[in-house]
Amino acid sequence: MAATTKKPKATKTKTTKTKRRKPQKKLVIVESPAKAKTIEKYLGRTYKVMASLGHVRDLPKSKMGVDVEHDYDPHYISIRGKGDVIKELRSEAKKAKQVYLAADPDREGESIAWHLSHLLNLDPKAKNRVVFNEITKDAVKDAFKTPRTIDMDLVDAQQARRILDRLVGYSISPLLWKKVKKGLSAGRVQSIALKLIIDRENEIKAFVPEEYWTIDSEFKLKRSKFAASFYGLDGKKHELPDNDEVQKVLAKLDRDKPFNITKVTRKERKRTPQPPFTTSAMQQEANKKLNFRTRKTMMAAQQLYEGINIGKEGSQGLITYMRTDSTRISVIAKHEASSFIHEKYGAEYAATKPIKGKLPEGAQDAHEAIRPSSVYRTPADLKQYLTNDQYKLYSLIWNRFMASQMTNAVMDTMAVTIEQNDVTFRANGSKLKFDGFLKIYKDGKEKDNLLPDLKEGDQLTLSKTDPAQHFTQPPARYSEATLIKALEENGVGRPSTYAPTLDTIQRRYYVKLVGRRFEPTELGEIVNTIIQDYFPDVVDINFTAGLEEQLDGIEEGNQDWVKVVDTFYKPFSKEVDHAQDTIEKIQIKDEPADFDCDICGAPMVIKMGRYGKFYACSRFPDCRNTKPIVKEIGVICPKCHEGQVIERKSKKNRLFYGCSRYPDCDFVTWDKPVGRDCPKDGHFLVEKKIKGGVQVVCPNGDYEEPVQK
Repeated sequence: MAATTKKPKATKTKTTKTKRRKPQKKLVIVESPAKAKTIEKYLGRTYKVMASLGHVRDLPKSKMGVDVEHDYDPHYISIRGKGDVIKELRSEAKKAKQVYLAADPDREGESIAWHLSHLLNLDPKAKNRVVFNEITKDAVKDAFKTPRTIDMDLVDAQQARRILDRLVGYSISPLLWKKVKKGLSAGRVQSIALKLIIDRENEIKAFVPEEYWTIDSEFKLKRSKFAASFYGLDGKKHELPDNDEVQKVLAKLDRDKPFNITKVTRKERKRTPQPPFTTSAMQQEANKKLNFRTRKTMMAAQQLYEGINIGKEGSQGLITYMRTDSTRISVIAKHEASSFIHEKYGAEYAATKPIKGKLPEGAQDAHEAIRPSSVYRTPADLKQYLTNDQYKLYSLIWNRFMASQMTNAVMDTMAVTIEQNDVTFRANGSKLKFDGFLKIYKDGKEKDNLLPDLKEGDQLTLSKTDPAQHFTQPPARYSEATLIKALEENGVGRPSTYAPTLDTIQRRYYVKLVGRRFEPTELGEIVNTIIQDYFPDVVDINFTAGLEEQLDGIEEGNQDWVKVVDTFYKPFSKEVDHAQDTIEKIQIKDEPADFDCDICGAPMVIKMGRYGKFYACSRFPDCRNTKPIVKEIGVICPKCHEGQVIERKSKKNRLFYGCSRYPDCDFVTWDKPVGRDCPKDGHFLVEKKIKGGVQVVCPNGDYEEPVQK
């Protein structure tokens, strides 16, 4: 029998599993986390989107940072606090298959992309710059199909502005610290804004009111009554400078005889809608209609642009880019608006040739106007997803854009001339014939002013006359809206500069808002006088507007940024040297208070600080006693029942109410307590400012009183 051989046992060999390498992702860098979240959803899993949180490099705060001897070479450093962000971006960039820079589509965005490119050691010739005017799925995906290189003309334009602002600010500001007081600043656009406010204040002070009179009257035709106003004598317009002239006119009238209608003119008048918003137009309208400060408007607009979570659709960019000086819109947006208008309102409301706005002086027309990314997302549909501010601003943008694509409103007008004894009265009436764009965008001017059915030859009875004395009024102080309009009309500043300019002149206490109007402070007038006397070009509107045009020329590739800066700086630096040698120290006089220091007994004075006025001992620095200036509102503190409720100001200059016994009592509220308790739950009642007046309410929402106008 053959021997059998045993099969060797199979030995188990260890198999090492090879780890699958994660596929490399494409890295996209934007400015904000909100924008990153919205974009990442559109791009899918093969992309990673990160935020730089704004600029990553800038000129140092501690020194000029510009080499004026060597072509104004800027010395950039990483911004303090951005170390971890930069480290994380570098780490992800090394691992990434491709890096895309998708900052905003303007000078600032291009500059951020350029600085990121340097920090991350990216190829400067690489096509890694991606721009889109709206953050929608189609716009973002289309942008990634056509990346481009960084536009160095845009970068140079931003760099030139930044360097010019640094040269002006870091030359004049130390001079103001030395000659006036610490903490002051000067800048190209803010100095013009301050000058405009002070020039207007001087106009108001120099204004001499002139007396004039009017004669309003009421006429009757059978049972109908209507109003008319005195126009003139002998068929010509006649002014009424005083009461003597009024009495001469009244003496000519015979109330017992009829007055004759000598002329009736009927016309059809068309009202055209306004174009879609530019940045400045949006800021002005939000200030007038919503009572929004410029900074608040831009903050809400930024949020709407970067993306809001709207339920099942997730995060969506709801408006186009909010920094623009153009009223132009895309063909796709026109077609979408036209379709919506046809569906919702009918063909008669859709304009065949929508309104085209006039571009302001020096406009770049680089981006579309501000509009909804889709008109089918109506304000009513989005209200549940938006904050109150976002909803109000979105409604304003949506309505303005839709109105701009609608037909004219048509008014029937009637002008009536009434005469007796060579005395002429006139009456004007109007009636809305077709509402057109006014269906969605009302402005208060659309109310009917109806007259009876009058015709030439009708005889009227004069039922009453009402002479009234008036005086001519000085020009109004600037509001935020009218100041932005003045800057824009003069070609000073650009869409991105208005909000920070207005913020700066208030933070420096050069101006204060009184009843929503700018009033210059003593400090502002001193600073303006110094700049006007020693740096005339800085506050010369034509010079500044011309400089803005040169800066725009850099952006268009028609100007060399070094030459533009050099042409400004050489004469300016001589003015700085002259001012250093000749300006005397300016002492701002302290205003006396009506009480003495409770520490040393010396008189107290009112001083000006960073956040406004405060009480201080006149023996400073020997005695450092200070007290806040408080205004009692005549209400006992509802929490401790001992202190008085007083007005206070936050660091952002916002009014709030607190207890005079602070810090022993920490009562605080944004709304003004009225000194009464809620009849339902006993909570203290407050006065809230609302559109159309004020209203006393319970903060818990249990009780409210009628609106007081």
